[in-house]
Parts: sequence; structure tokens; C-alpha cells
Amino acid sequence: MPIRLALALFAFTLPAAAAEPPPSFAHDVSAVLSRAGCNMGACHGNLNGKGGLKLSLRGEDPAFDFAALTRGAMGRRVDTASPGESLLLKKAVGSVPHEGGVRFPPASEEYAILRKWVAAGCPTDTDTAAKLAKLIVTPTQQILRGSQTSFQFSATAHFADGSTRDVTTLVAIETTTLGVVKVLPSGEVQKEQDGETVILVRYLGQQVPVRVAFIPDSPVPDVSVLKSNNRIDALVAKQLLELRIPPSGLCADEVFIRRASLDACGTLPTADAVRKFLADKSPNKREKLIDALLARPEFAEYWAMKWSDLLRNEEKSLDKKGVQVYHRWIKDWFAADRPLNEFAREILSARGSTYENPPTNFYRAVRDPQARAEAVAQVFLGVRVSCAKCHNHPFDRWTQDDYHRFAAFFPRVQYRLLNNSRKDDLDKHEFIGEQVVFTARSGETTLPRTGGVAVPKTLGDDRSPKDDDDRLGMLAEWIAAPDNPFFAKAQANRVWFHLLGRGLVEPDDDFKVANPPSNAELLDHLAAAFKAGGFRLKPFVKTILLSRTYQLSSSTNDRNSTDSTHFSHALIQPLEAEQLLDGVSRVFGVNPQFAGYPSGMRAGAVPAMSQAGTGGRRGAASMSERFLRVFGKPERLLTCDCERSEEAGLLQAFQMINGEQINAMLRRDDNRIGKLLDQKLTDEEVLDELYLAALSRFPTELEKSKLLDYVQSKKDRRTGWEDVTWGLVNAKEFLLRR
Repeated sequence: MPIRLALALFAFTLPAAAAEPPPSFAHDVSAVLSRAGCNMGACHGNLNGKGGLKLSLRGEDPAFDFAALTRGAMGRRVDTASPGESLLLKKAVGSVPHEGGVRFPPASEEYAILRKWVAAGCPTDTDTAAKLAKLIVTPTQQILRGSQTSFQFSATAHFADGSTRDVTTLVAIETTTLGVVKVLPSGEVQKEQDGETVILVRYLGQQVPVRVAFIPDSPVPDVSVLKSNNRIDALVAKQLLELRIPPSGLCADEVFIRRASLDACGTLPTADAVRKFLADKSPNKREKLIDALLARPEFAEYWAMKWSDLLRNEEKSLDKKGVQVYHRWIKDWFAADRPLNEFAREILSARGSTYENPPTNFYRAVRDPQARAEAVAQVFLGVRVSCAKCHNHPFDRWTQDDYHRFAAFFPRVQYRLLNNSRKDDLDKHEFIGEQVVFTARSGETTLPRTGGVAVPKTLGDDRSPKDDDDRLGMLAEWIAAPDNPFFAKAQANRVWFHLLGRGLVEPDDDFKVANPPSNAELLDHLAAAFKAGGFRLKPFVKTILLSRTYQLSSSTNDRNSTDSTHFSHALIQPLEAEQLLDGVSRVFGVNPQFAGYPSGMRAGAVPAMSQAGTGGRRGAASMSERFLRVFGKPERLLTCDCERSEEAGLLQAFQMINGEQINAMLRRDDNRIGKLLDQKLTDEEVLDELYLAALSRFPTELEKSKLLDYVQSKKDRRTGWEDVTWGLVNAKEFLLRR
């Protein structure tokens, strides 16, 4: 039998080997492009592409990418006859010049996948491939000590058809802190130096954060200072034990009364209040102080100021009367301690006169559907969706469709002007006078991706109003509902941020996949406690202020001095602009003056500064307004805590050293210095009063000796006390909340 015939018969009798399916473009090729960074914003995912090749950002549109690779550049990017000659492969491995450099070696899995795909004829499955339903990464948190220098993670893709697949070697990796870890292609995470970071593991349209800490093999810390019945302390202590970070001790009474007064009411305690508190020997005196602070009118005024910042309560958009009625409504809400979720409902569903129904001013300040969507998401849900306006959010789950469908709740909001006069011919929204907010019967937004009408949908759970439903009312009810997935966490985190100086999610209004909380269990507990308390601010603030975590000292030890994330000690912060001006005013006993407001009004109680205070055309700003601007008071043009600046600078130093505000208060004959001297007090008694007013404590023996000697060396006694008082308000201990 001829050899050729024998081979043919032999081949005929053997079962045919199963052909290996080609790589999936949707599941494999797109993943390789992401893993190699080809579709990132700095590369071919750029709005204009790079080197003539444009891909969808992070692979959000596989069909577009398939066309770009197989049809673009006259088909030269792929060569199905000689796959190794494809520009797609040659540029990636650096065998031809490539501005992006070598993306992977020829022996890599990435190269093999692309080559097999090209060799198979570049098949596409962008319309038929099962959609990714879920990405599971294990572990999602890892703390390694001492000699533990690496660990392995695994990533499993779960698809809509029920299938699963190990995609550990296909995921894209990013880290939030450079130099802490190195991630190998196999998924092994290796330590580069001690520290903490978050590894973002991304496959197709989903990403999972993995929180990693490499720490020295330190002794187990003593966390007994946090032992209490407060669940906050237990959860903070649990994390500090895991990270081997010892907490600081509790702060002294004089520190606590100053800190709590500033954080709850935005004011310094009076000298009499400090003297009484320090003399109190009862074991529950801190709780009694907290209750007293929450009952003071300054509490409502202070939190009304914070929410006026967020809600853009400023005169340029709302006019002076609108600002005042809006501020009064917010203040009264907090004074009555009404639920914060109902506060959100009232604002979002508001219609009617901006004078008679103050929450309607929210829509007067934020004028277009996209701005409203971004403001509502950020303020009430803690979600920044603006990145999804033009493309899918690169660091979160929100798509461009999600953004525009959320914005579709707002285009029907319209305005009727009542006796308005224009303030600025260049600003079509700037009027003086009453306006009426109403909802029109029609008005839609479109989806940029399709050009079709955007159906309103809530974020995350895709709830839509019925055709005849009130869109604003439905949205307001969804946000205010106890089961809303965002509201409680966002507001609990915001309050924590204001009281502790840093959010568990930081920035405090930027909840996203790529920005996980520093202590997720604690955030869950705070949100549950806030919800269980009926979304009321006062009991929630009290819970935090009573915690020993809040009451820790700002003095650090040798193992927690670099910790700024886990609340092992109090964070030292500069006083806010209003706190500082009111503090200086209290020390000097002289009230600041604000244009258009009665004498004696505190900076923290002023509804909003006049346009003169913002550089407008209606006269010069008062020196009090200029002082506040220099120290970072926001103009309320953004719905974000980030607009308030706390950056120190030369202008601030000049204001405190020789500024008009300080000098005017210092030289007043009837200020605190003058009144103390008129009372014929001894120098020691005067010094005590000034220290209690400025620093909430008595002077030390050394301070007393030096300062009394200084005053007594002066020919003019008042001049000596002016120098001492000036020194107190310029001391770090006065300028900082510690």
C-alpha cells in the first residue's frame, strides 16, 4: 500500500481533534487592550486618539474598537495571513517604533491571545458575547507584617449566561499609592516598602478595590484607652490592633471643651464656661457639656452655615431676600432637629415662590439639568457623576447613559419671574426679585450615545417614574427612603468629616469603587446608627462626640505620628474663617460688622456675604468680609465642601500680624482689655481671663511669670496687655483646633 494512501486511511480512522476556539474579542482582546493600557486616556483612549488610532476609553465600546483595529488604517493593523506581521503586535512588543513603548513581551499571554485572534481571522463577538455580570476578587483586604512580603489574589468573572472564568491574568491593575507594591502578571502582589495602598483590579467594565497594608512586625498595641460601650471605639480599636497602631491618650478637659465647642457650634467657649467646666468634678461632665452645646442656638446656626455652603446659598444667584429666607429655613430645620432625609425631600420636591417656599431656592441656584444632576448626586448621595457626562466613569460604575438618565429628572423645572430686575446684563440667570419654580408638562434630555430621549432613572437601582408621575417628587421620595443605598452613608460620612477632620471616605462626597472607605465596618455602623436615630443630626453628633475616638489627644506617639487615616489621634486643623473671626471677636470683646446686617451678628450666623464681599459692583466689602475671604470662606459657587480653602499663606499671616481687622479690634477703648482694666483687676486676674477666653485654659506658671514680668515692665499698662492679647491670637494654639 502506498505510504500516502496508508496515511490517509490512518487519518480517516482517528477521531478528529477538537479545534480550540479562537479568543473572544469581547472577553479576551478587549481585556488585553485594557491590561496593556492601550485604551487609557493618556494613550489611544484619548478623545483624539494617538498616532492615528482611537479606541474607546477603557474599552467601553468594543464594537467601535473592533472596527478601529480591523478596518482603520486601510486594514494594516492586522494581517490574518501573517499574524506576526500585524502592526498591532509589532508595535506592542517594540519591533517597530511605538510612542507608547513596549507593552508586553512576545512570550507573554497577552501576545499569544492577540496573535491567535488575528490568526483566526479576527472574529468578532461584540453583539453575542455574554455580558459581564460580576467580578469577584479575593482577598479584598490584606494586612501583612514583617517578613510577609507578598500574597496572591485571584479574579473570577461571572457572566450573564451563568458561566464563570478565572481572569486573574487578564485584569488591568492600578494602585492609588506609588512605590508600595508591585503587581506581577500572575496576580502576585509584592511589597516594595511599608505602607498602605488600594489596588484597583479591573476587568472589562467592572473593577474591585483591594486594600493592602504592609506594616512592620511591631508589638501588639495597647488600645485600652478606647474601651467603652460605644461601638465606634470598638471598631476603631479593632482596626488599630490589626495595623499595630497604638492610639494616643484622651485629651485634657481644656482641650475637649474648646474642640467640642468649635466642632458643634463653631464658636470658642466663654471664659466663664471654661472655668465652670474645669472646676466640675462629676464623671459625666463631658456628656453634660455636649448636651448643652447641642441645645444652643449656635449649633443650628453653624450647621446652617455648612449646608448653605453646600446648597449654594449666595446673593448673586438668589438675591438678598432669597438668601435670608433660605438660610432661616435651614437654620430652623436644624434647631428643631428634624430628620435630614426629610430635609432632602423638601428641597428636591420644592415648587412655588422662592420667597414663600424657601427650599425652591435650590433650583434657582442650580439652573440646568446637568448641573442639578451633579449637585443632587454629590450633596445627597455622595457620588460625583460629572466624569460620566462625556464617557463612562473611568473610576466608578457609572456609564454615560446613567448620567444623562439621572439628569432627565430635571429638564422640566422652569421659572416664572415676578417683578424681577436684571443685576448683570452678561448673566441671564442673575435677577433681583421673587421667582416661582414650577414643572412644565414637557421637556426632555437626550442620550448622546444614541440621540434618543433619556428616560429618567435613579442611580444604582434604575427606578423610573411612570409617564404621568411627578419626576421631582419620585426622585425626592427615592432619596429620602430609609432603604436608599447612598443617602445614610453619605451624610454619616459628611458629619464624621466635619467632626473628625477627615472622612472615612475622603474626599467626603466622593464615594466610588476606586475610593473605598478607610474603615468600611465603621462606616456601615455609622450609617445604620444615623438611620436608626431617624436621620436626626443632634443625637448622631452626640454619639460621635461621646466616643473616646473623638476625645483622643492630638499628641502622637512614636508609632502613630504618621497615621492620618485611622483616627489613632485627633487631627490638628486650622480654624475655619468664620470660627477664626468669631474667635478673635470673642477674645477682644468686639463684634465684627457685615454690610447689610445688624451689629453684633457673628460671622458664623451671617446668611451670606453681600456681593460687595465677593468682589461685586455694589460698594466696597467690609473689613470683616475681606478677612473671611482671605481665610478661605467659599463663594458658594460649587456644591462641594472642597470649595472652602484652609491653605495657609502670606496674606493670612499679614492679616493676623498687622491686618486692619485685628488692629481695629485691638485699639478699641471699650474692648475686653479696656473693660478688664476698668474693673481694677490684678494683672494675674487679667491674664487668667485672657487665657480662658483665647485658649480655654489657665496659663502655666512659666507663662504667667514671663508675661506678668513683661506687662509690668511697660510704662503704659494697656500697651503691655495689648501686646499680650495680640500674641495670644497669633499663637498656634489659638489658630488651630487640636
